[in-house]
Amino acid sequence: MAETLGELRGTELGDVAALVGQRHQTTRAELARLTGLARSTISQRVEQLLRLGVLIEAGDGVSAGGRPPVLLTLNPAAGVVLAADLGATHSRLALASLSGHIEAERGLEIDIAAGPEVVLDWLVKRFHELLEDNGRSPGDVRGIGVGVPGPVEFATGTVVQPPIMPGWDGVVVPDVLSRFYDAQILVDNDVNIMALGEYWSRGLEDEQVLFVKVATGIGCGIITGRNVHRGADGAAGDIGHLRVAVDGDVVCSCGNTNCLEAVASGAAVARQLAAEGLDVSYARDVVRLCQAGDARAVRQVRLAGQRIGEVLASLVSFYNPSRIIVGGALAMLRDDLLAGIRAEIYGRALPLATRQLVIETTASGHRAGVLGAAILGANGALSPERLSRWIHAGISA
Repeated sequence: MAETLGELRGTELGDVAALVGQRHQTTRAELARLTGLARSTISQRVEQLLRLGVLIEAGDGVSAGGRPPVLLTLNPAAGVVLAADLGATHSRLALASLSGHIEAERGLEIDIAAGPEVVLDWLVKRFHELLEDNGRSPGDVRGIGVGVPGPVEFATGTVVQPPIMPGWDGVVVPDVLSRFYDAQILVDNDVNIMALGEYWSRGLEDEQVLFVKVATGIGCGIITGRNVHRGADGAAGDIGHLRVAVDGDVVCSCGNTNCLEAVASGAAVARQLAAEGLDVSYARDVVRLCQAGDARAVRQVRLAGQRIGEVLASLVSFYNPSRIIVGGALAMLRDDLLAGIRAEIYGRALPLATRQLVIETTASGHRAGVLGAAILGANGALSPERLSRWIHAGISA
């Protein structure tokens, strides 16, 4: 063999392993077709991944004539991925395979405003419990994906000036978690991981997607060319702090006035209804009132939809997405929320940009974020950096 274990480039191994993970099972011939590499080159890469224990052979595939091809899949014994979708008042945690398939998950209440020390200590304990309950140990963890409700410098996993996360500014989340796990740890904004989860779980490859989260706050995840677009500093998609036209001045948590989040988020609608004398504190209370048929709550949600649609209409003309997906707590109010959004987009955006546009609510529901976190963690586990460590250590994954 032309290359030794220590000389093989991790990038090429990572590409091959990631393709196998995305397809669950595939063959050497299919990998050669997808990568454009020669069959002999793919065979070398596969043999190295088999030796590392990242891949295993899983029997014969369907023959097209002649000898049936050997199926390849990720080795379940190679390790696991941990995933966390941390929201303002809730969380969803999961244990997943290296392909990003969730094997166990749980939803738990958590107050992100309690601060990084409290929340991350809580997260590590819950992760340990999840591992123990499923017969795994911290040593089995190869990748971790975490979503938080604030801006993140993706390259370092640093939380940057988050409006609803007091005490978190400058916290490098991977530095904290790496004390407990020898794993590739990736951290992103919660709406980005929701977009990622919805995109890959539904097989929306080749679509240009805007995923809009309407919950305590408002944000937008952008998928283009099969990847999350984060911008130069991780601030792309922060539509909650675009200014909208309203009567008077409404102060936003960011310090500016009349931001979309300040007038159309779940928290904003809850405040407006509370001012009208209703017993409501959170976005979930707004959902409860609307589902009970409260006319005042329905009116405010429709108005919020119109304001969100006003902002999205500009984005549609600028970005020309093929699909807008609305998620978050208020997405449960599908008809009332989407009515306002659709009316504004179709009334304001260019006809060419809306000709084939699909506007819908999430199919993954409250699981979109944890699905995306699992995919993020799996991508990290199979990254060139992580695979290179396995290669140079000369050990089984």
